[in-house]
Amino acid sequence: MNSRVTLHEEKALTKAWKAACTVAGSKVVISEGAYKLGLVTLLGPCKGAIEFNLQGTLQAASELLPSTIKMVGSFLNVSTVSLCQNIRFNYITNSIVQDITSKDSKFFHINLLECKKLQFQHVTITAPADSPNTDGIHMGHSSQITITNANIGTGDDCISIGDGTQDVTANQVTCGPGHGISIGSLGRYQNEQPVSGIRVTGATLSNIDNGVRIKTWPSSPSGVASDIHFENVIMNNVANPIIIDQNYCPNNQCSNQSPSKVKISNVSFKKIRGTSSTKEAVNLICSKSVPCQQVVLSDIDLAYKGGGGSTTSTCANIQPAVSGKQNPLACTNKL
Repeated sequence: MNSRVTLHEEKALTKAWKAACTVAGSKVVISEGAYKLGLVTLLGPCKGAIEFNLQGTLQAASELLPSTIKMVGSFLNVSTVSLCQNIRFNYITNSIVQDITSKDSKFFHINLLECKKLQFQHVTITAPADSPNTDGIHMGHSSQITITNANIGTGDDCISIGDGTQDVTANQVTCGPGHGISIGSLGRYQNEQPVSGIRVTGATLSNIDNGVRIKTWPSSPSGVASDIHFENVIMNNVANPIIIDQNYCPNNQCSNQSPSKVKISNVSFKKIRGTSSTKEAVNLICSKSVPCQQVVLSDIDLAYKGGGGSTTSTCANIQPAVSGKQNPLACTNKL
């Protein structure tokens, strides 16, 4: 079944989706053109796989409510939510998202919750560098997520990985502007689930505040972040290229009276090279309550982009294993 719709109103898309959902092997096509949408929810499960082919452009019906693609159930769904996220995937399994662009979201661009075996290919995400909380792709309680050949530039994290997420691979991601590729923040809430099996390879990060980062809140409940690996990453004028921050507390929103209880282990930073816009290129600040363990720095080559001296590194509550080139030398300063 091939349902073509003219989106004069949200009901047209909803009607086309419901019709396609009743037939296995269906396709919903939105033809070329610009369509203004308010709230749209496309629900599964359906009789079989559905191809949602967006040839046109979906625009917000107003500046306060941008259109959002929300996938709920076993298959694809599209909706707009009060948090003003452009695209939201809930409870999606065995799906591919490719060749789409998300522009100027008012909050997260793409948000994943309880998804499994979801692939992103050739995704472009853009927002102004000064737009807060516009994470490119954020995920939580999801597994077996693959991001390949993505170009992300926002006012916040290009990719952010929340609690309960396992087995994520990000390959050939271009990031900037923004706050880099982040694990966390973790430890802000009770009963957070472990994060593990994260692999970022072949990324290029340019003109951003942070490069590759793990961040946890102080005074946190217990938690776990393990089996996290960053490899073959190019940094171009990045303020904090390599960072573990277990005192993460933006805008003094938390208490620093006790250390983080999120245990970080089995982490590697390998073949990280390029330029830092600050002298402190490596900052590994772990918790004195649960020090980081099994952290590897291998073949690090980060030059200071400014004049007058070379890069340095700072460590606390960590003894990383080092190999290969070390520029800066590991743990130049110890807190």
